[in-house]
Amino acid sequence: MYFFSNSVNASFDDTVLATKNALKRHGFEILTEIDMRKAFKRHLALDFRPYLILSAYYPTSAHHAVQIYDQIGSVLLCNVVVQQQDDGRVDISVPDPATSMHVINHIELNWIVRELRGHLQKAIEEIEPRPETRRHLPKREDARLPVSAN
Repeated sequence: MYFFSNSVNASFDDTVLATKNALKRHGFEILTEIDMRKAFKRHLALDFRPYLILSAYYPTSAHHAVQIYDQIGSVLLCNVVVQQQDDGRVDISVPDPATSMHVINHIELNWIVRELRGHLQKAIEEIEPRPETRRHLPKREDARLPVSAN
């Protein structure tokens, strides 16, 4: 498996919030958010669907990994992609850390990757946004006030 992924039928904003919450419940911290929709608009003048990259890390594992192998920084972050699809669903995906770190053959790092992989997989699997709470407004016909006969 190269990616862990989930797909939900919810709003993009609710899915982003649910993704952040799931990551935090499993010990991840989000270092940065990259809004590709805004980047494409600003740099290429293109309209694009909502597409957000959350760069997250697991602090204790990251610290331990950097102590073991100080050049690991390029594969240290877990870049979680949240993207709106044309059919309305929202996809969440993240590369399996075992795939990106397989080139570094170090027994202690392999242990860290296994631990990280478990936390990340559980976080992605449990993303289930709560439905938006919307105020139900009356239909136009129902909103008419009675006219007095005076």
